[in-house]
Amino acid sequence: MSIQIKEVTSKKDLKKFIKFPFELYEGNKYYVPPMVQFEMSTLLRDKNPAFENADAKYWVAVRDDKIVGRVAAIALDLELKEKKLARFGWIDFIDDKTVSGALISTVEEWSKHKGAEAIHGPMGFTDLDFEGTLISGFEQMATQASIYNFPYYQEHFESLGFEKTVDWIEKRGHVPKEIPKRYERLADVISKRFGIKALKLKKAKDVRKYAEEMFKVLNESYSHLYGYYELTPKQIDYYVEQYLGMVRKEYICLVVDEKDKIIGVAVSFPSLSKAFQKAKGSLFPFGFIHILKDFKSNKHLDLLLIGVKPEYQKKGVTSLIFNELFKSYIENGAEYFSTGPMLEDNATVQNLWNEYNDILDDVNIKRRCYQKIII
Repeated sequence: MSIQIKEVTSKKDLKKFIKFPFELYEGNKYYVPPMVQFEMSTLLRDKNPAFENADAKYWVAVRDDKIVGRVAAIALDLELKEKKLARFGWIDFIDDKTVSGALISTVEEWSKHKGAEAIHGPMGFTDLDFEGTLISGFEQMATQASIYNFPYYQEHFESLGFEKTVDWIEKRGHVPKEIPKRYERLADVISKRFGIKALKLKKAKDVRKYAEEMFKVLNESYSHLYGYYELTPKQIDYYVEQYLGMVRKEYICLVVDEKDKIIGVAVSFPSLSKAFQKAKGSLFPFGFIHILKDFKSNKHLDLLLIGVKPEYQKKGVTSLIFNELFKSYIENGAEYFSTGPMLEDNATVQNLWNEYNDILDDVNIKRRCYQKIII
Protein backbone atom coordinates (compact mmCIF):
# COMPACT_ATOMS: atom_id res chain seq x y z
CA MET A 1 0.00 0.00 0.00
CA SER A 2 1.14 3.56 -0.71
CA ILE A 3 2.11 6.03 2.00
CA GLN A 4 -0.20 8.94 2.77
CA ILE A 5 1.15 12.06 4.47
CA LYS A 6 -1.49 13.71 6.62
CA GLU A 7 -1.16 17.07 8.33
CA VAL A 8 -1.97 17.17 12.04
CA THR A 9 -4.80 19.67 12.45
CA SER A 10 -6.57 18.78 15.71
CA LYS A 11 -5.65 18.10 19.32
CA LYS A 12 -6.88 14.55 18.88
CA ASP A 13 -4.51 14.04 15.97
CA LEU A 14 -1.71 15.77 17.86
CA LYS A 15 -2.02 13.23 20.67
CA LYS A 16 -1.70 10.44 18.11
CA PHE A 17 1.36 12.22 16.68
CA ILE A 18 2.92 12.40 20.16
CA LYS A 19 2.11 8.80 21.08
CA PHE A 20 3.29 7.14 17.87
CA PRO A 21 6.80 6.45 19.31
CA PHE A 22 5.20 4.76 22.34
CA GLU A 23 4.06 2.02 19.97
CA LEU A 24 7.23 2.07 17.86
CA TYR A 25 9.47 1.50 20.92
CA GLU A 26 7.13 -0.69 22.91
CA GLY A 27 9.16 -3.15 24.96
CA ASN A 28 12.43 -1.27 24.40
CA LYS A 29 14.06 -0.85 27.82
CA TYR A 30 16.20 2.13 26.75
CA TYR A 31 13.44 4.35 25.35
CA VAL A 32 11.99 6.93 27.75
CA PRO A 33 8.55 8.22 26.73
CA PRO A 34 7.94 11.93 27.28
CA MET A 35 4.96 13.18 29.24
CA VAL A 36 2.11 13.74 26.78
CA GLN A 37 0.97 16.79 28.73
CA PHE A 38 4.39 18.44 28.35
CA GLU A 39 4.60 17.56 24.66
CA MET A 40 1.16 19.04 24.01
CA SER A 41 2.25 22.25 25.71
CA THR A 42 5.37 22.45 23.54
CA LEU A 43 3.61 21.75 20.25
CA LEU A 44 0.42 23.78 20.69
CA ARG A 45 0.52 27.25 19.21
CA ASP A 46 -1.52 28.80 22.01
CA LYS A 47 0.68 27.30 24.74
CA ASN A 48 4.27 27.71 23.58
CA PRO A 49 5.54 31.33 23.38
CA ALA A 50 8.13 30.21 20.80
CA PHE A 51 5.36 30.63 18.22
CA GLU A 52 5.62 34.39 18.59
CA ASN A 53 8.84 34.12 16.58
CA ALA A 54 8.38 30.82 14.77
CA ASP A 55 6.08 28.72 12.62
CA ALA A 56 5.60 24.95 12.54
CA LYS A 57 3.59 22.15 11.01
CA TYR A 58 3.28 18.48 11.90
CA TRP A 59 2.54 15.44 9.75
CA VAL A 60 2.09 11.71 10.13
CA ALA A 61 2.76 9.04 7.54
CA VAL A 62 -0.11 6.56 7.26
CA ARG A 63 -0.28 3.13 5.65
CA ASP A 64 -3.34 0.88 5.86
CA ASP A 65 -4.94 3.35 8.28
CA LYS A 66 -1.99 2.96 10.64
CA ILE A 67 0.58 5.62 11.57
CA VAL A 68 4.06 4.49 10.48
CA GLY A 69 5.96 7.76 10.87
CA ARG A 70 5.81 11.38 12.02
CA VAL A 71 7.72 14.64 11.61
CA ALA A 72 7.59 18.32 12.57
CA ALA A 73 8.86 21.17 10.42
CA ILE A 74 9.90 24.34 12.24
CA ALA A 75 10.93 27.76 10.96
CA LEU A 76 12.47 30.20 13.43
CA ASP A 77 12.05 33.72 12.08
CA LEU A 78 15.61 34.80 12.88
CA GLU A 79 17.28 31.59 11.69
CA LEU A 80 15.31 31.67 8.45
CA LYS A 81 16.22 35.31 7.84
CA GLU A 82 19.90 35.03 8.76
CA LYS A 83 20.77 31.55 7.50
CA LYS A 84 17.95 30.47 5.18
CA LEU A 85 17.57 27.42 7.42
CA ALA A 86 14.48 25.54 8.58
CA ARG A 87 14.35 22.72 11.09
CA PHE A 88 12.82 19.29 11.37
CA GLY A 89 12.19 17.48 14.63
CA TRP A 90 9.92 15.00 16.41
CA ILE A 91 10.82 12.57 13.65
CA ASP A 92 10.22 8.85 14.02
CA PHE A 93 9.54 6.14 11.45
CA ILE A 94 9.50 2.43 10.86
CA ASP A 95 12.45 0.90 9.04
CA ASP A 96 11.13 1.69 5.58
CA LYS A 97 12.82 4.30 3.39
CA THR A 98 9.63 5.09 1.53
CA VAL A 99 8.25 6.32 4.85
CA SER A 100 11.27 8.38 5.96
CA GLY A 101 11.66 9.69 2.40
CA ALA A 102 8.04 10.83 2.21
CA LEU A 103 8.30 12.60 5.58
CA ILE A 104 11.49 14.45 4.67
CA SER A 105 10.14 15.40 1.23
CA THR A 106 7.16 16.99 2.95
CA VAL A 107 9.46 18.98 5.25
CA GLU A 108 11.54 20.07 2.24
CA GLU A 109 8.55 21.38 0.30
CA TRP A 110 7.18 23.30 3.28
CA SER A 111 10.63 24.73 4.03
CA LYS A 112 11.15 25.85 0.42
CA HIS A 113 7.81 27.60 0.57
CA LYS A 114 9.00 29.42 3.70
CA GLY A 115 12.14 30.56 1.87
CA ALA A 116 14.66 28.07 3.30
CA GLU A 117 17.59 26.80 1.27
CA ALA A 118 18.52 24.01 3.69
CA ILE A 119 17.03 22.04 6.56
CA HIS A 120 18.69 20.71 9.70
CA GLY A 121 17.72 18.53 12.60
CA PRO A 122 16.44 16.81 14.54
CA MET A 123 15.98 19.99 16.54
CA GLY A 124 13.21 21.71 18.43
CA PHE A 125 12.05 25.28 18.89
CA THR A 126 14.85 25.92 21.40
CA ASP A 127 17.96 24.26 22.75
CA LEU A 128 15.86 22.97 25.65
CA ASP A 129 13.74 20.79 23.37
CA PHE A 130 14.74 17.32 22.16
CA GLU A 131 17.56 17.39 19.61
CA GLY A 132 19.98 15.09 17.84
CA THR A 133 19.67 11.61 16.33
CA LEU A 134 21.25 8.94 18.50
CA ILE A 135 24.13 7.40 16.52
CA SER A 136 25.93 5.51 19.32
CA GLY A 137 25.06 4.41 22.84
CA PHE A 138 21.95 2.44 21.94
CA GLU A 139 22.28 0.29 25.07
CA GLN A 140 22.16 3.25 27.44
CA MET A 141 18.84 4.46 28.82
CA ALA A 142 17.95 7.92 27.56
CA THR A 143 17.64 10.76 30.03
CA GLN A 144 14.30 12.51 30.47
CA ALA A 145 15.59 15.30 28.22
CA SER A 146 17.13 13.39 25.31
CA ILE A 147 16.09 11.48 22.20
CA TYR A 148 16.27 7.72 21.84
CA ASN A 149 15.97 6.13 18.42
CA PHE A 150 16.79 2.90 16.61
CA PRO A 151 20.20 2.49 14.88
CA TYR A 152 18.63 2.49 11.41
CA TYR A 153 17.76 6.21 11.64
CA GLN A 154 21.34 7.21 10.80
CA GLU A 155 21.40 5.11 7.63
CA HIS A 156 18.05 6.56 6.54
CA PHE A 157 19.21 10.17 6.97
CA GLU A 158 22.46 9.58 5.13
CA SER A 159 20.71 7.80 2.26
CA LEU A 160 18.40 10.83 1.96
CA GLY A 161 21.37 13.14 1.36
CA PHE A 162 21.92 14.52 4.86
CA GLU A 163 25.39 15.31 6.18
CA LYS A 164 26.68 15.82 9.70
CA THR A 165 26.75 19.34 11.08
CA VAL A 166 27.47 18.76 14.79
CA ASP A 167 27.50 15.96 17.35
CA TRP A 168 26.47 16.09 20.98
CA ILE A 169 28.18 13.86 23.52
CA GLU A 170 26.86 12.67 26.87
CA LYS A 171 28.78 11.41 29.89
CA ARG A 172 27.85 8.87 32.53
CA GLY A 173 29.71 8.39 35.79
CA HIS A 174 29.77 7.40 39.43
CA VAL A 175 29.70 10.01 42.17
CA PRO A 176 33.00 9.86 44.10
CA LYS A 177 32.94 8.68 47.71
CA GLU A 178 34.67 11.92 48.69
CA ILE A 179 35.88 15.07 46.97
CA PRO A 180 39.60 14.85 46.12
CA LYS A 181 41.58 17.41 48.14
CA ARG A 182 43.05 18.96 44.98
CA TYR A 183 39.56 19.85 43.74
CA GLU A 184 38.63 21.44 47.06
CA ARG A 185 41.85 23.48 47.08
CA LEU A 186 41.30 24.60 43.49
CA ALA A 187 37.73 25.68 44.25
CA ASP A 188 38.92 27.63 47.30
CA VAL A 189 41.65 29.40 45.32
CA ILE A 190 39.24 30.36 42.54
CA SER A 191 36.66 31.63 45.01
CA LYS A 192 39.17 33.90 46.78
CA ARG A 193 40.98 35.10 43.65
CA PHE A 194 37.87 36.26 41.80
CA GLY A 195 35.59 37.12 44.72
CA ILE A 196 32.96 34.56 43.82
CA LYS A 197 31.06 32.03 45.91
CA ALA A 198 28.35 29.43 45.75
CA LEU A 199 24.98 30.76 46.85
CA LYS A 200 23.26 28.67 49.51
CA LEU A 201 19.55 28.26 48.85
CA LYS A 202 17.43 27.86 51.97
CA LYS A 203 14.22 26.65 50.33
CA ALA A 204 13.27 25.11 46.98
CA LYS A 205 10.97 28.02 46.24
CA ASP A 206 13.97 30.38 46.49
CA VAL A 207 14.98 29.11 43.04
CA ARG A 208 12.11 31.05 41.49
CA LYS A 209 13.51 34.27 42.93
CA TYR A 210 16.65 33.79 40.86
CA ALA A 211 15.04 32.08 37.86
CA GLU A 212 15.03 35.05 35.49
CA GLU A 213 18.66 35.83 36.27
CA MET A 214 19.59 32.16 35.85
CA PHE A 215 18.15 31.99 32.35
CA LYS A 216 19.84 35.25 31.39
CA VAL A 217 23.17 33.64 32.31
CA LEU A 218 22.27 30.62 30.20
CA ASN A 219 21.35 32.92 27.30
CA GLU A 220 24.78 34.54 27.48
CA SER A 221 26.76 31.36 27.98
CA TYR A 222 24.99 29.45 25.18
CA SER A 223 24.85 32.30 22.65
CA HIS A 224 27.78 30.94 20.59
CA LEU A 225 26.52 27.34 20.48
CA TYR A 226 25.16 25.72 17.34
CA GLY A 227 21.48 26.41 16.75
CA TYR A 228 21.00 28.47 19.91
CA TYR A 229 18.80 31.56 19.86
CA GLU A 230 18.24 33.74 22.89
CA LEU A 231 15.17 32.93 24.93
CA THR A 232 12.64 35.75 25.14
CA PRO A 233 11.22 36.90 28.50
CA LYS A 234 8.00 34.99 27.76
CA GLN A 235 9.96 31.84 26.94
CA ILE A 236 11.92 32.20 30.16
CA ASP A 237 8.67 32.42 32.11
CA TYR A 238 7.43 29.35 30.24
CA TYR A 239 10.53 27.28 31.08
CA VAL A 240 10.50 28.44 34.69
CA GLU A 241 7.05 26.88 34.98
CA GLN A 242 8.07 23.78 33.00
CA TYR A 243 11.41 23.02 34.64
CA LEU A 244 11.66 24.93 37.90
CA GLY A 245 8.19 24.40 39.28
CA MET A 246 9.49 21.32 41.06
CA VAL A 247 13.18 21.24 42.02
CA ARG A 248 15.52 19.86 44.65
CA LYS A 249 17.42 22.92 45.89
CA GLU A 250 20.40 20.80 46.92
CA TYR A 251 20.93 19.80 43.29
CA ILE A 252 21.09 23.36 41.99
CA CYS A 253 24.28 25.41 42.15
CA LEU A 254 24.31 29.18 41.71
CA VAL A 255 27.62 31.05 41.73
CA VAL A 256 27.54 34.78 42.47
CA ASP A 257 30.05 37.61 42.28
CA GLU A 258 30.90 40.14 45.01
CA LYS A 259 27.63 41.98 44.30
CA ASP A 260 25.61 38.75 44.59
CA LYS A 261 24.90 38.74 40.84
CA ILE A 262 24.64 35.26 39.33
CA ILE A 263 27.56 34.43 37.06
CA GLY A 264 27.30 30.63 36.98
CA VAL A 265 24.42 28.13 36.97
CA ALA A 266 24.08 24.35 37.17
CA VAL A 267 20.74 22.55 37.35
CA SER A 268 20.46 18.84 38.06
CA PHE A 269 17.39 16.74 38.74
CA PRO A 270 16.82 13.27 40.11
CA SER A 271 16.65 11.00 37.07
CA LEU A 272 13.04 10.45 36.10
CA SER A 273 13.74 8.09 33.20
CA LYS A 274 12.48 4.96 34.93
CA ALA A 275 9.54 6.86 36.42
CA PHE A 276 8.56 8.14 32.97
CA GLN A 277 8.71 4.57 31.65
CA LYS A 278 6.39 3.40 34.42
CA ALA A 279 4.07 6.38 33.87
CA LYS A 280 3.82 5.47 30.15
CA GLY A 281 3.65 9.08 29.09
CA SER A 282 0.90 10.29 31.40
CA LEU A 283 0.83 11.98 34.79
CA PHE A 284 -2.64 10.58 35.51
CA PRO A 285 -4.11 8.54 37.01
CA PHE A 286 -0.96 7.02 38.57
CA GLY A 287 2.02 8.38 36.63
CA PHE A 288 2.64 11.21 39.07
CA ILE A 289 3.10 8.67 41.89
CA HIS A 290 6.09 7.09 40.15
CA ILE A 291 7.52 10.53 39.38
CA LEU A 292 7.16 11.84 42.93
CA LYS A 293 8.73 8.69 44.34
CA ASP A 294 11.82 8.96 42.11
CA PHE A 295 11.98 12.72 42.61
CA LYS A 296 12.17 12.37 46.38
CA SER A 297 14.38 9.31 46.60
CA ASN A 298 16.80 8.61 43.77
CA LYS A 299 20.49 7.77 43.69
CA HIS A 300 20.77 8.65 39.98
CA LEU A 301 20.92 12.33 38.96
CA ASP A 302 20.74 14.08 35.59
CA LEU A 303 22.97 17.14 35.20
CA LEU A 304 20.84 18.91 32.61
CA LEU A 305 22.01 22.53 32.45
CA ILE A 306 25.29 24.25 33.18
CA GLY A 307 26.37 27.73 32.11
CA VAL A 308 28.83 30.45 33.03
CA LYS A 309 28.87 34.08 31.88
CA PRO A 310 31.43 34.47 29.06
CA GLU A 311 33.74 36.82 31.01
CA TYR A 312 34.12 34.15 33.71
CA GLN A 313 34.43 31.05 31.51
CA LYS A 314 38.24 30.94 31.65
CA LYS A 315 38.47 31.63 35.37
CA GLY A 316 37.69 28.17 36.66
CA VAL A 317 34.10 28.84 37.72
CA THR A 318 33.00 25.43 36.45
CA SER A 319 35.51 23.80 38.81
CA LEU A 320 33.82 25.59 41.71
CA ILE A 321 30.40 24.50 40.42
CA PHE A 322 31.43 20.86 40.14
CA ASN A 323 33.01 20.90 43.57
CA GLU A 324 29.78 22.22 45.10
CA LEU A 325 27.57 19.83 43.14
CA PHE A 326 29.56 16.72 43.97
CA LYS A 327 29.67 17.67 47.65
CA SER A 328 25.88 17.93 47.59
CA TYR A 329 25.54 14.68 45.65
CA ILE A 330 27.66 12.87 48.27
CA GLU A 331 25.78 14.41 51.21
CA ASN A 332 22.44 13.30 49.74
CA GLY A 333 23.50 9.75 48.89
CA ALA A 334 23.60 10.06 45.12
CA GLU A 335 25.69 7.37 43.45
CA TYR A 336 25.38 7.87 39.70
CA PHE A 337 25.01 10.78 37.28
CA SER A 338 24.24 11.44 33.64
CA THR A 339 24.99 14.65 31.78
CA GLY A 340 22.86 16.33 29.18
CA PRO A 341 24.07 16.57 25.57
CA MET A 342 27.26 18.63 25.14
CA LEU A 343 28.63 19.75 21.78
CA GLU A 344 31.74 17.74 20.95
CA ASP A 345 33.52 20.89 19.71
CA ASN A 346 32.72 22.84 22.90
CA ALA A 347 36.30 22.63 24.18
CA THR A 348 35.54 24.52 27.40
CA VAL A 349 33.10 21.85 28.58
CA GLN A 350 34.92 18.84 27.15
CA ASN A 351 38.22 19.86 28.77
CA LEU A 352 36.46 20.30 32.09
CA TRP A 353 35.37 16.66 32.07
CA ASN A 354 38.95 15.56 31.44
CA GLU A 355 39.63 16.38 35.09
CA TYR A 356 37.07 13.76 36.13
CA ASN A 357 38.14 10.80 33.97
CA ASP A 358 38.61 8.68 37.09
CA ILE A 359 34.87 8.73 37.86
CA LEU A 360 33.51 8.54 34.28
CA ASP A 361 32.16 5.34 32.78
CA ASP A 362 33.47 4.06 29.47
CA VAL A 363 30.43 4.88 27.33
CA ASN A 364 30.09 6.41 23.88
CA ILE A 365 26.76 8.23 23.74
CA LYS A 366 26.51 10.51 20.75
CA ARG A 367 23.69 12.34 19.01
CA ARG A 368 23.96 14.05 15.64
CA CYS A 369 22.40 17.02 13.91
CA TYR A 370 22.13 16.59 10.15
CA GLN A 371 21.80 19.17 7.42
CA LYS A 372 20.65 18.97 3.80
CA ILE A 373 20.71 21.56 1.05
CA ILE A 374 17.26 21.69 -0.56
CA ILE A 375 17.85 24.41 -3.18
